[in-house]
Amino acid sequence: MVSVADDFRAFRSSYLIPAETMKTISYRYKRITKQINTDFWNTTSETAHSLYVGSYGRDSAARGVSDLDVSFQLPYDTYVKYNAYATNGQSALLQAVRTSIQKTYPSTYIGGDGQVVAINFDDGIRFEILPVFSNKDDSFTFADSNNGGSWKVCDPKKEMAAFSTRNTEANGNLKALCRMMRLWKLQNSVPISGMLIDTLAYAFIATWEHRDKSFLYHDWLVRDFFLYMANQNSAQTYWRAPGSGSYVHSQGNFRTKAAAAYADAVRAINYGTNGHDWSYRETWRAIFGPTFP
Repeated sequence: MVSVADDFRAFRSSYLIPAETMKTISYRYKRITKQINTDFWNTTSETAHSLYVGSYGRDSAARGVSDLDVSFQLPYDTYVKYNAYATNGQSALLQAVRTSIQKTYPSTYIGGDGQVVAINFDDGIRFEILPVFSNKDDSFTFADSNNGGSWKVCDPKKEMAAFSTRNTEANGNLKALCRMMRLWKLQNSVPISGMLIDTLAYAFIATWEHRDKSFLYHDWLVRDFFLYMANQNSAQTYWRAPGSGSYVHSQGNFRTKAAAAYADAVRAINYGTNGHDWSYRETWRAIFGPTFP
């Protein structure tokens, strides 16, 4: 006999990031932080000036997480120094941070987007360090080395605060939904970023009628969100991030795969209702992969 609540509770245990992985992430985070602090702040702190951002910072990452985004605040006089460069001080700043991290992790390189310093580890995890300068409103100024160099602004703290508030209002279901969608993305090669998943889920759950319910409603939660994604305007190419209002761009047509997943979710729910246990599980596993129990 199918028990939706038990299955999705067990699913959660499987899709959360394992404790061992989190321990490894923390170890690397502290080593990187200590090294940059040593070179830019003259302190050996393993935690000061750095902040998990991205999906790990929003706590919406799931098992199989590959990208770890970390912002690192540098002293204002460092901004003054590199802003005074005649050409592309932004590139020189990224090179300076790269040189610092290379003392600890020699394989460090400038990320492909020209805004981060990246490290690829043998276990498939990639750290992306975004050097930032703190603004009075708590937003960050960061370096973009593309097209001759420029300074840009982001506000991950506002994003994380908005996301956390709505997750609390939704009884933890916002983060649960985002994690499940990351497994769907991975299993089905869906062209959608984690930030867009979180942005759409944030908007969807605000008005979802069962947002305060528990695991018993998680099958309906994913079914209804698939339909919400499938129905996004096909002409729309960007959305606005929670809290910050930053532009979140589309990476491709995710709607077609969302529509297929919606149809599968409807079938899975019907199988469960009618006691077809094997078909129920196989259909959910087609959506989420072998992590589903």
